[in-house]
Amino acid sequence: MDPRRATRRDVEPLAGMLTRAFDDDPVARFMFRGERRRRRGLPRFFTIQLRHMYLGDDEVWTTDDVAGAALWGPPGKAKPGLRDLWHLSPLVPDLLGLGRALPDAGRLLAEVDRRRPEQPHWYLATLGTEPARQGQGVGSAILQPVLRRCDEEGVPAYLESSKERNLAFYGRHRFEVTGEYQVPDGPKIWFMWRDPRPPET
Repeated sequence: MDPRRATRRDVEPLAGMLTRAFDDDPVARFMFRGERRRRRGLPRFFTIQLRHMYLGDDEVWTTDDVAGAALWGPPGKAKPGLRDLWHLSPLVPDLLGLGRALPDAGRLLAEVDRRRPEQPHWYLATLGTEPARQGQGVGSAILQPVLRRCDEEGVPAYLESSKERNLAFYGRHRFEVTGEYQVPDGPKIWFMWRDPRPPET
C-alpha cells in the first residue's frame, strides 16, 4: 500500500470516494441538509477542494487504487480568501436547505477559521477512506509522507475532527486534542495538534 501524490486525473474518482467516506459525517450532514442536497453537494465540494484549493500544493496523497485521500496545506499557505469563496459559490444552492443552513454554515466556518493556530503548521484539511477499506491501514499509510516530513523538518501539524471515534486514530499518530467547539444545534468539532517528533540522539 504505497502512497503516491494525486494528480488531476484522480480528481473525479477521489471526489466520489470522499463523498462516500463523508456521507455519514456530522458536519457534512449539518452543512448539506437532506440526502439529495448532500449527494449533490459533496461531490461538488470535494471536486472544488481538490482542483482549486489543494492539488496545486502537490500534497494530496492517495493510493494506486484511490482508496483514500489526505489533503494537506503546507506551512504558510494562506487561509481561504475571496478566490476560494468564488470557487465555492456553486455550492450555495445545496447549502440553502430550509433557510437556516447557509448562515449556520457561515458561522461554523468562521469559528473554525478563528481557532486555527497562527503558528506555521501543516494543515490536514481532509482525510477520507473508501468505506469498504476502512480499518485496513489506508488512512495511516497516506498520512505518513507528510508526518515524516513534519518530524524531519520540525514542523507541527493541525486538523479538525468532527467524529469522536476518530480521535483515537489520530491519537495513534500523536495528535492531541487542544480544544473543542459545540456548534449550536449541530455537531461538535475537536481541534487537534501534533508536535513534531524530536530527532533521535
